[in-house]
Amino acid sequence: MKVYVGNLPFNFGEKELRNAFSSYGELTEAVVITDKFSGRSKGFGFVTFASEEAAKKAVKEMNGKE
Repeated sequence: MKVYVGNLPFNFGEKELRNAFSSYGELTEAVVITDKFSGRSKGFGFVTFASEEAAKKAVKEMNGKE
């Protein structure tokens, strides 16, 4: 299950995104969307979980968290 993650710091990379969500379950992918010209983060990304339960738990616990 793929989850949208918004309001990321612009210095956040895929490693940091993966670390922030790995405690909720197995991740199959973590992607930070970047500008194709500058390479700078656009401030959002996607995390794909192996199970729907892990994804729902992450959404519930991370919603509104800084």
